[in-house]
Amino acid sequence: MKIIIPGGTGQVGTLLARAFHRDGHEVVVLSRTPSTAPWRIVTWDARTLGDWAREMEGADVVINLAGKNVNCRYTPENRRLIMDSRVESARVVGQAIAQAPRPPSLWLQASTATIYAHGYGMANDESGPLGGTEPGVPDSWGYSIKVATAWEKAVEEAGPLPQTRTVLLRSAVVMTPGAQGPFGLLSLMTRLGLGGRAAAGRQVVSWIHGEDFIRVIYWLIENPTITGPVNVTSPQPLPNSLFMRKLRAAWGIPFGLPAPGWLLPWAAALLGTETELILKSRNVAPGRLLQEGFVFRFPDWAEAARDLRSHS
Repeated sequence: MKIIIPGGTGQVGTLLARAFHRDGHEVVVLSRTPSTAPWRIVTWDARTLGDWAREMEGADVVINLAGKNVNCRYTPENRRLIMDSRVESARVVGQAIAQAPRPPSLWLQASTATIYAHGYGMANDESGPLGGTEPGVPDSWGYSIKVATAWEKAVEEAGPLPQTRTVLLRSAVVMTPGAQGPFGLLSLMTRLGLGGRAAAGRQVVSWIHGEDFIRVIYWLIENPTITGPVNVTSPQPLPNSLFMRKLRAAWGIPFGLPAPGWLLPWAAALLGTETELILKSRNVAPGRLLQEGFVFRFPDWAEAARDLRSHS
């Protein structure tokens, strides 16, 4: 296959590009910054049509991952960049597909599990309530919901694409081995003795092992009846306190200093991030994947954490 990955230079994009390249597929990554890789890198601005759009001709799959990293302080400028980088890139990818004489047969568009309402009860499948009206959460959390909603709407606004199937990847946190990415950061904190619960530790963590993420992408490519939103997440989300306990066990560390709620805003400011990324309860279930018969290799966090550690 010829697979185009706009925004494919980050953690998840590199994970996919490496897997597809290893399996013998032609990989084209669209990036704002020229660089070298085992696959082709084509420059684009993620906002306007250009020479890069010719790559769509005869391609099989487009996996658009473009968007500013949300692990930052939500200043007015960063909020604008988070929103614009997602909406504009999705919009222009849709335009490029629409004008291609032989367009890709599949457009996989990144979205996020953050689109669902904050909650502690039953995990949300694809029919679950979207966020934005939850009582008892900071008003600032509503911006993430606006971004996620606008991101998906940009795909809808691409109009009918009769030759291209579209799927929205409502992904949880993708855990990969090594120092980069969320697993590396959490593991470092754990090894430093800081791997305790955050606040009360009740908030639910949804996650997926990187190997299962790759397998889901292949599965979506191979199942032509799947369209619309798909929750890309493990079937076993768990509270933050238990999530961190199992991570400590994977590293053989019996104790982790907890982070009390009053300390988190200070810590987040020091680390250049936001407490929402730590405290929002992302309680999400892979309803459609399970219904359609997808089998996870790493459904359990304890086993996944041990495997990730062994490859780190």
